[in-house]
Amino acid sequence: MLASFLSMEPKWALAGLLGLFSGGALVLGAVIGYRVSLSGRTIAAIMSFGAGVLISALCFELMEEAYKKGGLPASACGFAAGAVIYSAANWILSRYGAKHRKRSRGAHSSGDDTEDNGAAIAVGALLDGIPESIAIGLSMLDGTGVSTVTVAAIFISNIPEGLSSSAGMKRNGRSAGFIFGIWLAIAFASGVAALAGYSVFATMSDEVRAATTAVAAGAILAMIADTMIPEAFAETHDLAGLITAAGFLCAFALSMYESSQCCCPQP
Repeated sequence: MLASFLSMEPKWALAGLLGLFSGGALVLGAVIGYRVSLSGRTIAAIMSFGAGVLISALCFELMEEAYKKGGLPASACGFAAGAVIYSAANWILSRYGAKHRKRSRGAHSSGDDTEDNGAAIAVGALLDGIPESIAIGLSMLDGTGVSTVTVAAIFISNIPEGLSSSAGMKRNGRSAGFIFGIWLAIAFASGVAALAGYSVFATMSDEVRAATTAVAAGAILAMIADTMIPEAFAETHDLAGLITAAGFLCAFALSMYESSQCCCPQP
């Protein structure tokens, strides 16, 4: 059933659905965070694992593919640009209350946050999700089909963000309509971004695709270092490294298995 779904046509529709699926993890996390009281360490452990999975995906899926298609100059410049753009945007958002949007314990407001931090958190989540979703669409342009590792990595990493942020916004008095409205809108935007990643760049040169893929990878790594790892470490500092390594290893194993299935002829 999964194989038939991943081979569906047209591909642009599949890209949009997969982006919606990965963004839907934000909604899933939001429902859990709103309805279930989980410990900060549990949420942070999930975030640590998700960080490891994402690091593996951007290394062995995104950057490797960018290098193969466009060479070192295109992939290196794109990667650096993605990291700079994300870091600058994240710095601006942090001044408006989105600095700890992935925090798993305590309210998201702090003394240096503005009152409207719910909107800032939402924009921050959108900033986190757009490069990831575009990467899903781009991963489908090489003719080998969607990268299940990339989709799985983004899905896993989105759950703790929706979980922790919705729990924080609930404590700050935000209504259920406001919270779930935000995450549903971002999930939809993720689907649109994935569709754009496939459709807009379908006619572009390999160098442009490579640079764009690398931009997404650079933004994702900056996001991991700026938000996911610090917030995970704050709660699971004694186990954060081990859990992150476990996530990396799981994604690496899946990536190698996927590569072997693509390269080895089926009997």
